[in-house]
Amino acid sequence: MLPYGISDFEELRNNNRYCVDKTMYLPKLEEAGDFLFLIRPRRFGKSIFLSMLKDYYDMARQDRFEELFKGLWIAEHPTELKGKFQVMYFDFSQTAGQGDLKENFHRYCSIKLNTFAKRNARYYDEDFCQKVASFGTDSAAQLTYICSQAKEKGISLYLIIDEYDNFTNNVLNEQGQAVYHALTHATGFYRDIFKLYKSNFSRILMMGVSPVTLDDLTSGFNIALNISTDPRFNMMLGFSEQEVRTMLQYYKDCGAVKAEIDAVIAEMKPWYNNYCFAKYCLNRDPKMFNCDMVVYYVNSLIAFNRPPEQMIDSNTRTDYTKMKKLIELDGMGDEQRSIIREIAATGKIEAILNLSFPAERIYDKQNFVSLLYYYGMLTMTEDLGITLELSIPNNNVRKQYYEYLLTEYQQLTHLDFTAMAIAFRKMAMNGDWHPTLRMILDAYTKTTSVRDSIQGERHLQGFVTAYLSINAYHLIAPEVELNHGYCDLFLMPDHVRYPQTAHSYIIELKYLPTKATEAQAEHQWQEAVEQIHGYAKGERVQQMCNGTELHLIVVQICGFELIRMEEISGIMIN
Repeated sequence: MLPYGISDFEELRNNNRYCVDKTMYLPKLEEAGDFLFLIRPRRFGKSIFLSMLKDYYDMARQDRFEELFKGLWIAEHPTELKGKFQVMYFDFSQTAGQGDLKENFHRYCSIKLNTFAKRNARYYDEDFCQKVASFGTDSAAQLTYICSQAKEKGISLYLIIDEYDNFTNNVLNEQGQAVYHALTHATGFYRDIFKLYKSNFSRILMMGVSPVTLDDLTSGFNIALNISTDPRFNMMLGFSEQEVRTMLQYYKDCGAVKAEIDAVIAEMKPWYNNYCFAKYCLNRDPKMFNCDMVVYYVNSLIAFNRPPEQMIDSNTRTDYTKMKKLIELDGMGDEQRSIIREIAATGKIEAILNLSFPAERIYDKQNFVSLLYYYGMLTMTEDLGITLELSIPNNNVRKQYYEYLLTEYQQLTHLDFTAMAIAFRKMAMNGDWHPTLRMILDAYTKTTSVRDSIQGERHLQGFVTAYLSINAYHLIAPEVELNHGYCDLFLMPDHVRYPQTAHSYIIELKYLPTKATEAQAEHQWQEAVEQIHGYAKGERVQQMCNGTELHLIVVQICGFELIRMEEISGIMIN
């Protein structure tokens, strides 16, 4: 069975769940340093990896080492530090970010520390558990006592924190900057607890989804080395294509998966692949898959002998909702909205990736783009020297951008999604594309309240693409390279879910400033016609159309007004 939704390594191993071996990274982590910090997007396997780490290093688990690690790389290559620590493990996603924050946080930590005391009681004096419990829910006092007793006994402690920033992100989301600042600065209790960590532990590993909280907590003192962009760990979390192929082959060999592996990989890649976390690995390592998305997809193959009806796991929408709420904290300005529109329209942005920044500076341009990267909304695609090209990694993430834009655009000019669904069906089945595009472009014309901020060809493309993304019959691919050029939009048939789709589309959007002359308009039009004919001759086109009839459509907008829309080789439509 696949470990969908499982984050406990012991449960995975005891219940014969499929395990992708990442234990070869343990010696690399030991070499990297004693106090480490790693950022990865949500649903990238952080929790199961840290659970495995806990079971490997905890001296209380060594009698089960062979049982838990048999068949994995580390079983044949154990390090000297195996089983040399008492491991203290916290998952701060389990702490409540509402109500009495200090009481909730200390209560959670106290429960974990009492559990730690009971698990390791045999290494301490007879009254050890009683003494730990005597501090009540004062987890800072409990921690100080445990660490002092461990030092007295010559015992080394290893601290592992999963979702280190989840608690503070929830506070930011629900209660705002002022409450968050009080927790993480000066004598805030969250800052105070982190001050205790480095002086009391032999090793620390923390993971989360952004560097914001760590920057605020550790201003003035250093707690951990940030290895988030270290090339040694680029492939430590997530799945490589080879790891996905090995998984599929395993289930194919036992008869659980019937589909051809190449076909499955080809469908998953545009949706779940293409992550890179170190610029030195751009041309060295394979791109990484989001592992939870892969497991979600393969589970459907095993259970129903078909791909999931929706390529995006509904559970991830909660993650993106949290992300959206955080980046909108206190309200984004026009610059940040412009960044999101630019990324949605072009699929990429050039930026400097900042390794850390405080919450109060989230809206600085480079920090805002960096935050999108850390949340997995962008990934590294090209090393430009001081700057990086950061791009939307896949369709899963692209859908989130479009949904964000749709929320904004629907507030400006409401479109009936039921009417659009009917229009999309006719576009896919009958080749009747005009009602769909006319509906979208009429809505674009009505967005008068934001004309100054969204005017331009790229934002026109973002608007049109956002609404076309609702179309379930086609896969929307902006900026596809065809025959040495990049078409604006390619609507490819999704024959896996809708085999009756009979029509595909290449759409070229052309924007003219309001003061353009008729001659300029005609010259631009002829260029567009030449471009779109060139795209249609590309070697990949027939393969991507998959037997459907291809329509070539050029749209010309002047300012916000549609002046010409035509299917090339057809009749002009006004």
